[in-house]
Amino acid sequence: MKKNLIILACIAVLFSGCAAEFNRVYKTTDYNYKYEYAKQLFAVGKYSQAETLLRELVTMKKGTDEAEECLYMLGMAEYMGSDYESAAATFKKYSSTYPRGIYAEHAAYYVGQSLYQSAPEPRLDQTPTIGAINAYQQFLDLFPDSKLRPQAQRHLFELQDKLIMKELLSAQLYYNLGGYFGNCTNGGSNLEACIITAQNALKTYPFSSLRESFSLLIMKSKFELAEQSVEERRLERYRDAEDECYGFINEFPDSRERRLAEKFIQKCKRYTKEG
Repeated sequence: MKKNLIILACIAVLFSGCAAEFNRVYKTTDYNYKYEYAKQLFAVGKYSQAETLLRELVTMKKGTDEAEECLYMLGMAEYMGSDYESAAATFKKYSSTYPRGIYAEHAAYYVGQSLYQSAPEPRLDQTPTIGAINAYQQFLDLFPDSKLRPQAQRHLFELQDKLIMKELLSAQLYYNLGGYFGNCTNGGSNLEACIITAQNALKTYPFSSLRESFSLLIMKSKFELAEQSVEERRLERYRDAEDECYGFINEFPDSRERRLAEKFIQKCKRYTKEG
């Protein structure tokens, strides 16, 4: 017990000393010394303290030989400290200020990387995801031979999958709402909205791994739309649903939902044969 208290006391003294040293450096007007100290903090992983000093130094070092390195290091300190929004803004500033700078390649990559880290789950607003995709694409265009290209491409595909999942969740929500008309203020129906959302997703992402899921929603929505139709539109919609079922089977012959498609076809034929 006594030994532990001694260790804790030593740690407290050590941290107190470190804090005192940082405060002394923070208040100094010797910016060269402050810059070297900030670099030491960054090197040992004290990113929050390094960031505090670098924010001031970015302004004070403007126009000097250290200005470029200072701005890049601030971005990295923010990134390593998980302040991704600030990091993205700093790396963008670096890229616009030093488009051919020493760290231009890495700064361009870390704009996308910062936005990638802050990209939300598919159910939420995907503005940061779109920003990350654009940033990675710009990086790949500017530095096609970069060693970071494989990582950027992998993350780019992950982000695109997130956007696709967002569309799938939207289409699924419309389908689940079905005959509820409370949100159909501009006419139409939830099933029609599901069809349009899924079809647009397939046009935008024709090679998506979720293609079958979108196609299934379209097929089910068209069939249910026919089932709910008024008499004068029923035949037309059953024909459309039947065609969709055949198209689904042709594209996904081994699908687990093939039996459902065949069941829908038989039901559709009761009306299409008569028509």
